[in-house]
Amino acid sequence: MEGFDDPGIFFSDNFAPEDNQNETQINLHGIKKKFKEFIRQFHGENFNYKYRDTLKRNYNLQQYFLEVNLEDLGSFNETLAEKLYKQPTEHLPIFEEAAKEVADELTAPRPEGEENVEDIQIMLSSDANASNLRELKSDVVSRLVKIPGIVVSASGIKAKATKIAIQCRSCQNIIPNLSVKPGLEGYVMPRKCNTEQAGRPKCPLDPYFIMPDKCQCVDFQVLKLQELPDGIPQGEIPRHLSLYCDRYLCEKVVPGNRVFILGIYSIKKVRKPSRREGRDKAITGVRAPYMRVIGIQVDTEGIGAHGCGVVTAEEEDLFRRMAASPNIYERLANSIAPSIYGALDMKKAIACLLFGGSRKRLPDGLTRRGDINVLLLGDPGTAKSQLLKFVEKVAPIGIYTSGKGSSAAGLTASVMREPSTRNFVMEGGAMVLADGGVVCIDEFDKMREDDRVAIHEAMEQQTISIAKAGITTTLNSRCSVLAAANSIFGKWDETKGDENIDFMPTILSRFDMIFIVKDEHNQQRDMTLARHIMNVHMNAEQINQEPKDGELSLEIIRKYINYCRTHCGPRLSAEAGDKLKRRYVMMRSGTNQHEREIDRKSAIPITVRQLEAIIRISESLAKMQLLPFATESHVDEALRLFQVSTLDAASTGDLAGAEGFTTEEEHRVLADIEKQLKRRFAIGTQVSQQNIVQDFLQQRYSEQAVLKVIHAMIRRGQLQHRMQRRMLYRLS
Repeated sequence: MEGFDDPGIFFSDNFAPEDNQNETQINLHGIKKKFKEFIRQFHGENFNYKYRDTLKRNYNLQQYFLEVNLEDLGSFNETLAEKLYKQPTEHLPIFEEAAKEVADELTAPRPEGEENVEDIQIMLSSDANASNLRELKSDVVSRLVKIPGIVVSASGIKAKATKIAIQCRSCQNIIPNLSVKPGLEGYVMPRKCNTEQAGRPKCPLDPYFIMPDKCQCVDFQVLKLQELPDGIPQGEIPRHLSLYCDRYLCEKVVPGNRVFILGIYSIKKVRKPSRREGRDKAITGVRAPYMRVIGIQVDTEGIGAHGCGVVTAEEEDLFRRMAASPNIYERLANSIAPSIYGALDMKKAIACLLFGGSRKRLPDGLTRRGDINVLLLGDPGTAKSQLLKFVEKVAPIGIYTSGKGSSAAGLTASVMREPSTRNFVMEGGAMVLADGGVVCIDEFDKMREDDRVAIHEAMEQQTISIAKAGITTTLNSRCSVLAAANSIFGKWDETKGDENIDFMPTILSRFDMIFIVKDEHNQQRDMTLARHIMNVHMNAEQINQEPKDGELSLEIIRKYINYCRTHCGPRLSAEAGDKLKRRYVMMRSGTNQHEREIDRKSAIPITVRQLEAIIRISESLAKMQLLPFATESHVDEALRLFQVSTLDAASTGDLAGAEGFTTEEEHRVLADIEKQLKRRFAIGTQVSQQNIVQDFLQQRYSEQAVLKVIHAMIRRGQLQHRMQRRMLYRLS
């Protein structure tokens, strides 16, 4: 073969496409050379060669990737960073080839059997400000973009071919090493066979099939990103975007993580319509967007939280001065919902909830939660919902939901079937998405009992365990719960006592503080309240513009909470611990001054859960002042808050029957009544409440205790109320 039969040598064209191709090759070769220079030569202080050393270390550890900061590339060669930003699809493979060649130089000579150099994945990071998911339009397609969001679901690991080999069914001709574009796009198979053999019939249409054993594949995972709740306009549904992660980016995040995604905004074909939809509905040229991920930054510092950016030196100095002031606790309490009159103890409790205690991981692997849960229980029109709305705005991460419109799956997590692959994937609910923040649940009493039981584990263990459709996993839900509920009768009835509440003891014991909010009639208080409301309505615009003296603005409170939560984790001091231990023993035995007047048998004991609640409140008070240890004064204030909330509610009989709030004598009486009822009636029997009460009154039992047992057994389905059944029948 002398070259005369090679058409490539003597072929010519007036438009010279080969010359353009050669110029492109030379241009790409020059870009690759610059990328190699960047990896070899970029250094920080003290001539520390950042990327060269990292690449060599990662390769020796068999971690074939390199994380590159775009700002470092821009400081080394601004043109190169601009090209990577505007044309990442073309320049990223060149960057990876350059990293592979540099790795070949750095690791030579390699041991036998490892002569081939592994491919290197380039992961990018950037310190630039993130764009909103709603701002991504068609003009940024195929460009690098950075967006924040919450990962709500993650698929399993799948294989994606990077190079394939195809074979003709008819003539057995093999075409190897066909490159497949990265991302969710596939490869279009050729319709005709290109081999021509004399004396053989032509191959039929669509003759090729893929040879799986000769394909090169990489791992990939599809994530679903939801925009942050803070950036959603009022009344809008949150938007979602599919993320394509491959190789070492797989399994870096789990549902519930707040992340910053740096990737290439790409488009894919919309799936073909089904037969039901009809072929006439197919629209040519329509593409659906997705993100090809180049770098993932998990937001552990709360930077992506609403209104909480990076703290400047001036702000840090302001926060230190605020923490050192002696009245910071009072200022924070007065700054919480200043338009709501009074309720100072509730506001102080909410301030403790916003700051939270310290989460502890014990040597045996167990954890103790640091988040504080608060329940506001009582009359309508006492500003419970307004307090919840304010907390949602002021918390760095806050989600508001109503009990009637929330299901167990919406609060915890759900297992969904992915439309494209028909595989099951898991999507996090409100408590997963609020990880590290506050969930405000309004109308807590309107929730179904089954849905309320679903959050038991999330409130105490701060995890959500799922075992459905072959998926067995655990998600984090490290959030505080602020709940508001009304009594059964709408308004609190003093004569009914614990019948005002329709909550199981198991859910009540998980709240650190329970406030009974009553709308009491007091002429002096009503006058002051009316005057305050008039001022609020008349001076609404002035109040919005400028806070009063001593009050803090919404932005400062939000940033201060975020700063304290991320920079301070106080513990109980030895002296405070001794004091709390003595008080705990006194309260259990009923020998303190408050309990001496009452008979010892009727003393209200507290359990370990309530003791841990007081510790958490003490730590949150220390966290407000950026102190490393909670002192005796913090313990005194925590005990006072616990006294005015949960203990007062329990001692007045409002929470009788809740775990830890029933005396031993009462418990024995209730157990005796329940035993007699079970002996007399079979499970599911219809009973007359009036007749049973009359029988037990003759045995010297109190009417309240008998009714309590009957209602509990009806709620558990062990008995049925005859009047109730008749009424339901009449209504139906």
